[in-house]
Amino acid sequence: MIKQHNNSDDQKNHDIVWHHATVTRARREAQNNHKAVNLWFTGLSGSGKSTLAHAVEERLHQMGCRTFVFDGDNVRHGLCSDLGFSLEDRSENIRRIGEMVNLFLQAGVIALTAFISPLKKDREKVRAIIGPDNYLEIHCACSLEICEQRDVKGLYKKARAGIIKNYTGISSPYEAPENPALRLDSGATPLEECVKQVISYLQEKQVIPS
Repeated sequence: MIKQHNNSDDQKNHDIVWHHATVTRARREAQNNHKAVNLWFTGLSGSGKSTLAHAVEERLHQMGCRTFVFDGDNVRHGLCSDLGFSLEDRSENIRRIGEMVNLFLQAGVIALTAFISPLKKDREKVRAIIGPDNYLEIHCACSLEICEQRDVKGLYKKARAGIIKNYTGISSPYEAPENPALRLDSGATPLEECVKQVISYLQEKQVIPS
């Protein structure tokens, strides 16, 4: 009879040891000529998070920065394909992303994340995982009315009709950040201007060279 492996927390803590590489984050950042940070874009569906994250990445790439965008839908196809959209599953989705972002930061990469991430406690969990100095919260502040007007997937309409359950802004809460690093009026401000504000902020904080 094969004995099942005990996956208790005590066993895991004793058996798993973090390996410290000789090529450190600091060395990777020096080679890249920029710091590694996480730009956490949060906002309602349709607020422009993904569009802005990819536009910022394009600009950073043109400037020679090493970047990667974690997009909400893309992550749901792989890493988090086993999760639904209950508040519990949303929390686990964000926790996994936080752990992935932490690895990318160690690789010296500017990690851009575009997730609704509706609950403050989940965003705070990411801040705790990666460290407050690494977490730059960017609130794409866009009214529900404008988000619904942009509803190209028809998801808000389905949520209003009760076809989709637990939809943020309709039947599930969204807790807006109280003190984000940046709050962008993504409902009225042109995309290029939003990109400029993000890039200027990164230069001001000396994440990237001016």
